Amino acid sequence: MTDPVPVAVPRKGRPLEAVLERLASTAEADHLVDEISATLRYEKAVTKDRQTPDRDVYERLADYSDLADPTAPEYTLLRDDREGKPRRIVFDSAVVECDGVDLHLVGREEPFRALRTHEFALGFDSADLVLEEVVGLREEGLEDLSDVNARIDPRDTDVRVVTGLGDTVYHTLMATPETLPAGADLDRAFVADYEGPLCISPRYERLVEAVLGTDAIEGTTFAYPDPGEEEEAAIARAGLGVYLTVTGSTARDEGLVLGDHLFPSETVLMENAAESSAAVERALDRLTAEPLETAIEV
Repeated sequence: MTDPVPVAVPRKGRPLEAVLERLASTAEADHLVDEISATLRYEKAVTKDRQTPDRDVYERLADYSDLADPTAPEYTLLRDDREGKPRRIVFDSAVVECDGVDLHLVGREEPFRALRTHEFALGFDSADLVLEEVVGLREEGLEDLSDVNARIDPRDTDVRVVTGLGDTVYHTLMATPETLPAGADLDRAFVADYEGPLCISPRYERLVEAVLGTDAIEGTTFAYPDPGEEEEAAIARAGLGVYLTVTGSTARDEGLVLGDHLFPSETVLMENAAESSAAVERALDRLTAEPLETAIEV
């Protein structure tokens, strides 16, 4: 048996769910993927106070992790952001067979950075982090994943995006009716002509600059939600903003008009070409063998 190929994955959240769903459709050990998914769904429900466990966190952790089996799922404890910083059980490690290739899934807080520092050749993370960290800022905006690699300076990182997994939500323009003149379209051209506050989440400042382009945001000033304030409410207060949305129902509740989907927020498969090997390329072939949502030139 050859050594499993290490693959960095998120420890929790939507990107990890997307990876597990993808592997469940391609891996012979789909029962293992289902087990991991079910465990994490339960622990998320505990975190959200939708489930009341009958054992403490250490007992559950011991029950989930079989240290005698090196291929079995393992979990770990993290402090999360809830009041009091309680411990939360998250994914740590598992070996999954994918069409004849063993993948060692290894949990990381930020898999993209683990690839950047050459700890891994392959990994999954949110496309947002790539935009926040390495995509170059230009006058014109960035519209989809297929353009990301062309914006990465090869002197900055060897990591490239291979494909998106299709778990897409969008960074979407939102505005109050008072900000948007009658008959006007809420799109990139509107932002380019607009002068005033543009409300965003603080972490997305560089991402929004890359997506809209530096020309379009001239004349705007970034505004941010107050502590504890919902993003949609803050955008309603500012008049114009960008935020992630799926259905837009919360935005409409705030009286906001939904405009262009600017950029997909999606889980992506990435490769650090400098760490490639024959085993890594076999794993990459398996991971991209089935039709995927987004094909990208590397």
